[in-house]
Amino acid sequence: MNRLHNGDFLLTWDQDDATLRAVLDTAQALEDLARAGVSCKVFDTGLGVSIFRDNSTRTRYAFRSGCNLLGLMTEELDESTSQIAHGETVRETAAMIGFLTEVIGIRDDIFLGEGDKYQREVAAALAESHREGVLMQRPAVINLQSDLDHPTQSLADLAHLVEVFGGIENLKGKKLAMSWAYSPSYGKPLSVPQGVITLMTRFGMDVVLAHPPGYDLVDETVETARRFAASSGGSFAVTDAMAAAFENADVVYPKSWAPAAVMRERTRILHAGETDSLKALEREALATNAKHKDWECNEAMMRGTTGGSAHYMHCLPADVTDVSCVTGEVSKAVFEKARVDTYREAGHKPFIVAAMILLTRFADPTELVNRLAREARPRRAG
Repeated sequence: MNRLHNGDFLLTWDQDDATLRAVLDTAQALEDLARAGVSCKVFDTGLGVSIFRDNSTRTRYAFRSGCNLLGLMTEELDESTSQIAHGETVRETAAMIGFLTEVIGIRDDIFLGEGDKYQREVAAALAESHREGVLMQRPAVINLQSDLDHPTQSLADLAHLVEVFGGIENLKGKKLAMSWAYSPSYGKPLSVPQGVITLMTRFGMDVVLAHPPGYDLVDETVETARRFAASSGGSFAVTDAMAAAFENADVVYPKSWAPAAVMRERTRILHAGETDSLKALEREALATNAKHKDWECNEAMMRGTTGGSAHYMHCLPADVTDVSCVTGEVSKAVFEKARVDTYREAGHKPFIVAAMILLTRFADPTELVNRLAREARPRRAG
């Protein structure tokens, strides 16, 4: 049974294991077809609308690519050129961008406590407009990153690990270190580490979350990771030492994020318009970051991993020491060795997006994919 049909994809932990596997399997099938030169077009018309309330490269173009793969035209709502500044409500915006639209992808990760809430408000408004006959169909809402989760990223990460280790069943017992790493910036979202720990624990991995004291994630996500680890036969632990997390790790994911407490205060300050307070918060956060410059994924740190060569992962862009910054999350040598593979990791995301669209829009996506394979229409003429 396709539980996503006529629904949304907002948080991975709201979905059961069968649904997550369906997303992975559908994404793999679509990628196989595309690589074989087979057309995956299932829409003759329709829009894929995106709303990006934060900067993006990979997710923005993964959404466009995934929509285009299926035959949807894409449009991005620029809030600065819309009527939102004139008082247009979320309900009105959702209805107006919902006409003949199949999917709306939203990235809203700036304000802790509000991104997921905004996505749900859009979803509820779309449901109302469809129920009242304003919209011919109810578009699906896909989370392209919120304050809580980044499901297209974490599922692309999972797809990559399945490929690296030769099957999802082979992830059981593998150790993954999700570690904070130093960055010369302070306001990076928490949703990537939260998405990783809550997803990988579901498939029997031994996940260790590492961060300096005070760099906590949202409590809900840590407790969710503990619960999934207990039910999957994996494990979940938290440490304040990067080296301890890396010890005998099969996979390392060094990534900076801002402490949850800092992000909550940042949200309050921004809403209050307290410019001076924001500058003071930033100075304090950067000064605290600077105390932990030794939290760098370098060759010495990697020597403690399994065989001295754990699989390095990153959502990109990484803060690379002596490349994009003076001191960063990862040394130039470690990143350059893994660089092309991080591109492969990112390359799964358009197909994850496309799989989510298929599962939310069609009752029987398996038959649809099988039909595409049978018909084998070429992606290109000639």
